[in-house]
Amino acid sequence: MDTELKFMKAIENLESRLTNIRAGRANPAMLNGIMASYYGTLTPVQSLANITVPEARSLMIKPFDKSALKDIERALNEANLGITPVNNGEVIILTVPELTEEKRRDYVKQAKMICEEARVALRNIRQDANNEIKASEMPEDAEKAALDEIQDLINKYNKQIDDIFKEKEAELMRV
Repeated sequence: MDTELKFMKAIENLESRLTNIRAGRANPAMLNGIMASYYGTLTPVQSLANITVPEARSLMIKPFDKSALKDIERALNEANLGITPVNNGEVIILTVPELTEEKRRDYVKQAKMICEEARVALRNIRQDANNEIKASEMPEDAEKAALDEIQDLINKYNKQIDDIFKEKEAELMRV
């Protein structure tokens, strides 16, 4: 069913957006979407460097080409990660600060907003599917069954969003 595929994509989008919310631990996904200028072309940092996690709260970025070091550092500064990159001439080290209780709560609120946006996306998908069903020339009982099936799907995916949020909230609040 086409609608279920759209629901799944909405959940995938939710999960990818939630990975960008950090939980006080270093994660290479924090750098997703950060682009550095490399010979005049905007390039993802992941394509320019090897990103490792030497310890729980630090990321080490080792460029494949040392000439890109300054450009990567500039991109990290402009990305407003809340982390100051340390360039030692060979690698860039990002040390993720310990999160305060207030910052953790802000991140939970941010995660809640992202989850609510995913719910809105699901409702929009359901509305489109319901309009399609109502516009089709199917018997009344078949139409009712199809609408019920769509409602069951949205209930299933809403529960999945709740579970994802609870998991992310627990991760963010864990000290």
